[in-house]
Amino acid sequence: MASQEPIPVVVNGATGKMGREVIKAVAAAEDMMLLGAVDTNAEYLGRDIGEVVGCGPLEVPVLNELQSTLVMATQEKQQGVMVDFTHPDSVYDNVRSAIAYGIRPVVGTTGLSAAQIQELAEFAEKASTGCLIIPNFSIGMVLLQQAAIRASQYFDHVEIIELHHNQKADAPSGTALQTAQMLAGLGKTFNPPQVKETEHLAGARGSLADENIRIHSVRLPGLIAHQEVIFGAPGQIYTLRHDTSDRACYMPGVLLSIRKVTQLKTLVCGLEKIL
Repeated sequence: MASQEPIPVVVNGATGKMGREVIKAVAAAEDMMLLGAVDTNAEYLGRDIGEVVGCGPLEVPVLNELQSTLVMATQEKQQGVMVDFTHPDSVYDNVRSAIAYGIRPVVGTTGLSAAQIQELAEFAEKASTGCLIIPNFSIGMVLLQQAAIRASQYFDHVEIIELHHNQKADAPSGTALQTAQMLAGLGKTFNPPQVKETEHLAGARGSLADENIRIHSVRLPGLIAHQEVIFGAPGQIYTLRHDTSDRACYMPGVLLSIRKVTQLKTLVCGLEKIL
């Protein structure tokens, strides 16, 4: 029988834009208990995270030490979960530390390399500890990717454009890379060359992913997260687009991931794998 104890949750990157939404969602979930809020921003150190994010006191102070918070999570009856929305430079170490303590990571931070994901997968399997790496928590994005796979059966030319706020540290986005990888995994090479191309400015044609798929990244204030997959054929263009207007749209996927990761013993990539 599954444990009825609430799932202890540590949010790493708690005062960032996504972290704040996760704090509010976890605090409102009846089957979860917010155990820790970690962030390196000295402005919020020691403050009640509930007051920081505007949902009222939660009696959980903001700490800047992940290791000690993970240790605290190991003392709970129910095995804990760490939700990570931090920075590409630190996410690998964060995830490895969580697994080492037996805390299940749910990772929204992008920027992990394929080699790093493989290393974490091997580590998680040895530890029999579930781990979820989710490039995008939006159900709408999962549907877009499924539609793109369907469309690729009929179109030979495709390019991806991803648009994000100008505080995003990595490019291309993890979602765009995942979309390209899903299309490339179909065993089809896209965009057969029509002419010999010359870039007068390096990168003008975007990044080249597997199977000749181009990805273009835009970074501007005023954007949140947006993606287009554009298919072309003689006489027609087929465009799939997903727009985010509020980060709250990710929270159903985050809460689902927290619940699902407690049932896993290995690392899994992609929200579509747990729906």
